[in-house]
Amino acid sequence: MLASVGEIVVVRDGSGPEILLVHGGAGPRTTWGALAPLADRWTLAYVHRRGYPPSPPPQQRQDFEVDARDLAPLLAGRPHVVAHSYGVLGTLIAAAAAPGSVRSLTLIEPPLNYLVPDDPEVARLERIGDAALTHGMDMDPAELREFLRVAGAPIGDGPLPAGVVAGVRRAHGGRPTSEARPQLEAIRDVGVPVLVASGDHSAALERICDSLADALGGKRSVHPGAGHFVAAAPGFAEQLETFLHKSVR
Repeated sequence: MLASVGEIVVVRDGSGPEILLVHGGAGPRTTWGALAPLADRWTLAYVHRRGYPPSPPPQQRQDFEVDARDLAPLLAGRPHVVAHSYGVLGTLIAAAAAPGSVRSLTLIEPPLNYLVPDDPEVARLERIGDAALTHGMDMDPAELREFLRVAGAPIGDGPLPAGVVAGVRRAHGGRPTSEARPQLEAIRDVGVPVLVASGDHSAALERICDSLADALGGKRSVHPGAGHFVAAAPGFAEQLETFLHKSVR
């Protein structure tokens, strides 16, 4: 079922309690395809962020503050929320503004680099990630490839695939992740159940996820095997469903 909420589109499948799925730089199909079997027991609500059809393009740029405003009305039904990568930023801002409106939060490999200060690997990840947003295909080619590999893009040693180039161009000009400062204490103070998941493919992202779980008083899970696209890793769907069943408040 396709529904327009404001200017963005949400596609729902299944029946049962709602899981709101918020993708990051990759689209919903790539990010969440492995979770499709959960529709037998849950309503999967696939958010399409601005710039990802059938939602409209952003008016100016990809911006986590705009994402938060788009997500706010979707929390009215108090769903479970699962968010990935850049999509975590807007999710946390929206949840912090109304923490009682989310049943639980599952947060996968967000670029919240500020949580791990004075760490050279995290600082490098922040620098190349912001450079990819600021300069797009014009950034240093070696560093672009380094970032794309961390971000899970399907690249080899040859020319970048057309789909990857399109993704870089879509993100070009987006608001840098280094500017995000969600009010984490607002979420922790009301006791929202939180699961922070990672894929054990980047030491910097593991440390970020550890720090985020600590800041939110959340649980941690690590699922190797699918890189940045942790939702596709062996065991993740089962871990998620177990967490959701325990998160009834």
